[in-house]
Order: sequence, then structure tokens, then C-alpha cells
Amino acid sequence: MVKQKTIKNEISLTGVGLHTGKEVTMTFKPAPINNGFTFVRVDLQGQPVIEADANYVVNTQRGTNLEKLGVKIQTPEHVLAALVGCDLDNVIIELNASELPIMDGSSKYFVEAIEKAGIEEQDAKRNVYVVKEVISFTDEATGSEILVMPSDDYQVTAMVDFGTKVLGTQNATMKSIADFKDEIANSRTFSFLHELESLLENGLIKGGDLNNAIVYVDKEISDSTMENLKKAFGKDKISVKPNGVLDNLTLHYPNEAARHKLLDVVGDLALIGVRIQGKIIANKPGHYVNTQFAKKIGKIIKIEQRNHVPVYDLNKEPLMDIHKIMAMLPHRPPFLLIDRIIEMSDRHVVGLKNVTMNENFFVGHFPEAPVMPGVLIVEAMAQTGGILVLSTVPDPENYLTYFMKIDNVKFKHKVLPGDTLIFKCELISPIRRGICHMQANAYANGKLVTEAELMAQIVKKQ
Repeated sequence: MVKQKTIKNEISLTGVGLHTGKEVTMTFKPAPINNGFTFVRVDLQGQPVIEADANYVVNTQRGTNLEKLGVKIQTPEHVLAALVGCDLDNVIIELNASELPIMDGSSKYFVEAIEKAGIEEQDAKRNVYVVKEVISFTDEATGSEILVMPSDDYQVTAMVDFGTKVLGTQNATMKSIADFKDEIANSRTFSFLHELESLLENGLIKGGDLNNAIVYVDKEISDSTMENLKKAFGKDKISVKPNGVLDNLTLHYPNEAARHKLLDVVGDLALIGVRIQGKIIANKPGHYVNTQFAKKIGKIIKIEQRNHVPVYDLNKEPLMDIHKIMAMLPHRPPFLLIDRIIEMSDRHVVGLKNVTMNENFFVGHFPEAPVMPGVLIVEAMAQTGGILVLSTVPDPENYLTYFMKIDNVKFKHKVLPGDTLIFKCELISPIRRGICHMQANAYANGKLVTEAELMAQIVKKQ
């Protein structure tokens, strides 16, 4: 069993954002199991958390940009690539600005910081999505395509073709994530001269200099352009080398551009939220196609997880019987709607209810065709989730749980007398200030019967 990993100690780096030009201090911190990669804006009130999730991508112009409830994280892809490349699963990234530091335009300094902090295993199995068939996404507008196929390992191949004399067709391959540190991490971001001129005109590269981005000269440089570049980068002299690269940078590899595109793929696909066992092939990749592909895979994983019915052993002692449940929940018959808790961690809980003809709601719903009311299935899921959130306080008997929000409720099959309902609730985000946001699913007869997103808060009794 491959276990999850986090860092041993916290460590900080300071740099500037490429597009904002603002100085930013970033701190890597150890995170608990199943936390994933989360960003914390310590410069904002309440220190809001943004999960590294493809569903929060709002813009892919010159980088990947996340936004949740108005809080932004800009250009996280190089940091995320370093975290995956160092074989990590759970890390908290604290920032005092919206944009992560560009450093030298690669993942090199992030990898070095992670290695200095140290890596340790955690007592939980790594979440891995094993690819069983080819999954692909194509951007018809650009011809960019990315796909994943079954493989015994996580492999990535990136192919680029810019159709220019100075930078034509290149490709790069990472046969194993173990190769990331030595073969991919120090590959720097790049731009063409005509793009650089446009970025400078639009104020989109305030933190750049000629040491954190490779600039390929794909056009004649006029005297006025040369003067603008000198002024923008604070240089007395700028020149073009024989290989077509601006100023004094030396390429680390002849195919450094393709390697950096591969680095971006690794970083953007970290937004899926779980490790991938499969071979990625990316033709003309970019942040848009990468993140759209991440969203597509994320949806497929969610559907497969949703349809996976928890297995329970009738002969096994439950984690909590009805007496322990009543000691924690304030509910009582006829409104106590769970009989057992059969599994629980700090991020999920599984409960069970045996539905019998003796339920009082069958008297009127419906006398000649008894069906369990959907609202009571939702309530039963909420009670199951209540066990999870109440388990985080030392005196749960002194708290009540109140609904705050119910979203995306779907009723797929009827629940009848004689059915056994299994409820599974998983945290969508960490519990903060007693507020719990969960994905809740109910199963019966091997099928998903109800699903919903639930948000509730525990409040101390007056």
C-alpha cells in the first residue's frame, strides 16, 4: 500500500509575482491526511482557504488562476508541479498576496525548499485514480489535445509545435514522477518577443525580468522596442544570442520549452485532486486545455465514486450502535433516522438505516404504496454527517446541529419498506468554526438513490 505524504517542517520562500510584480511570502506547512493541496490567504480577513481544485479555475490567460468566493490565487501551476514532483499528497500553502512567486520561472526553488523541509509518510492510503480506458479532451479552436491511457505508472509526454524558425517542433517525456526533480523541475517558462511586447503594453508582466523567463526572438527588434525592453527590465544592455534567445540566459536543455510545457501539465493536472495512474499525452498543451481536461477527469472520478456503494459486514461490530448514536445526537424517535455508524475518519462517515414497514411516515406516505419521503432521506444523511462534525468537539451532547444550506439534491430511486439504506458523507472542505460542507450519498439495493450537498453548523446549547 502506497501511503500519503506531507512535509515534516514548514518552510518559507519570498519572491515576486510575475504578473502583479508584488512581493509575496509563501510558506509550505504540513497538512493532515486527505487534506490535499490547499492555499490560505493569510493577508485577508478570516484567512480564507482555496482548495487546489480545477472547478475553481476562472482564467487561463498567461497562467492558471483560481477564485473561490471572490478570493484569488494566481499562477499556482509551478508550485503544484513541485508538490506532485516531490511525491506529496497533503500540503498547506500560505500566501500574503494573490500571486505565487515566479522565482526563476521553473519549479526548481520550490523543489529545493520541499527537500529542505523534509518529507514524511502518513498513516493513510494514497488516493489514486487508475485509468481504465482512454480519456481525451480537444480544443477545436487551437487544435490542442490531451489524453490519458492506461499505464502502470504516471507518465507524461508533451509535444509542442510553434511553427516558428527560432522554436519549432519539440517534445519531452517523463517516464516516472521520480524523474521530475532532475529532468523537469528546472525548466523555465518562456515567451516570444511579440507576446512580450503585448504583455508589457498591457501591464501583465510587472514582476518579470530576463532571468525568470526565456524570451525567443521571433521577429526583428526595432531600436524603439529595444529601448522599451531595457527600460522594462532595468537593463543597460540587451542582446540576442545566436540561438535566438534574448539576453544572457543559457538554455538548460535544447528542448527546455517542451519540458516546461510538461511541467505545466503536471501542475495543472494536480487540480484533479487525486493522483493519476496513467500515461498522459499532450499535443500543444496550454493552461486552458490542461485545466479543462482536469475538470473532465474530476467529473469522471466523482461519478465513479458516487456510484461506488460502501460495503459493510453484518457480522462486524458497528463503530457506533443506536445507544452511542443517541448519546451524541439530540434526535429521538420517531425522528432519529440512523441505526448504526459503520465507518468514520476525520473526513468521512458511513451510516446505516434499516427501513421497516413500522416507520410511522408510511401511515400517510402512501397508505397503499409506501415510499420513504425524500426529505427524510436527506435528513437521515444530515444526521449521519452530524455524527462526523460532532465528533470534532469533546462534549457533543452539549451541541445542536442546524442546516445552513442544501444544494444539488437528486432523488434517483424509491426507498421501500425492507430496504437497507447506507449513507456516506464526505467533507468537501475542511470543517472550520463548526461549519461542515459535505457531499452526501444514500444507497439501497446496490444503487445510488439520493445525493445532495449539505452545509450545517454545530451550535452550543443555550
